[in-house]
Amino acid sequence: MGETLETRAMDTQTLEKAAVRIQSWWRGNNVRRTLLHAALRAWVIQCWWRSIQAKTLEQRRRLALRLYSCQEWAVVKMQAQVRMWQARRRFLQARQAACIIQAHWRWHASQSRGLIQGCYEVRARQMELDIEILMT
Repeated sequence: MGETLETRAMDTQTLEKAAVRIQSWWRGNNVRRTLLHAALRAWVIQCWWRSIQAKTLEQRRRLALRLYSCQEWAVVKMQAQVRMWQARRRFLQARQAACIIQAHWRWHASQSRGLIQGCYEVRARQMELDIEILMT
């Protein structure tokens, strides 16, 4: 027991320094592990949130596309209706003009050429026509 008080005090100081160094290393590891777990949890939450945002954006895009296609379809239908109405109006005008022309032609033919009399017979697939023209 030849140790002196001084050497014991140095050994105690060295042991305390070593203990403090081990404790700080341990606490540092615990803090780093806790920070790593927190960062991983934050990363998982961010990934989840980004996927939710992407799904929401995709739903909005689909809804906008559906709305656009419905509007396009409505415009096409309306254009078709207007064109059909215009075509029918032109057809009716042409038919009315043809009727007027026919009526005038018949009147003119009956007034200037005399009376056209005739008779016709319709058979299975053939029509026989006898016309007699009288000039007055």
